Amino acid sequence: MTKHRIYTTNFASVYPHYVTKAEKKGRTKAEVDEIIRWLTGYSQKKLKTILNDKTDFETFFAEAPQMNPSRNLIKGVVCGIRVEDIKEPTMREIRYLDKLIDELAKGKAMEKILRK
Repeated sequence: MTKHRIYTTNFASVYPHYVTKAEKKGRTKAEVDEIIRWLTGYSQKKLKTILNDKTDFETFFAEAPQMNPSRNLIKGVVCGIRVEDIKEPTMREIRYLDKLIDELAKGKAMEKILRK
């Protein structure tokens, strides 16, 4: 099986796009970071290290301390594909994060984004 190119893309190269997307809609970098920490279990300090080390997406998700069990409540379409239908685990995690950032940019309340 061929790996998707995004797996080897470093997370730090995409992260600014998440922040920009949120900020254009009046949201904050802190909210983006909160979403990432909620999804993965990384601390803010470790997230900063990951960004500095240019960790790739595959490693970013594979080494996440605690993927949030509530992430399976994330439903909807990203890039024309239903996230809940994605079979490949790493791609599904990437699309979960994309969906959460989309929800943030659309003005959804943080408690709903974080499935509380």
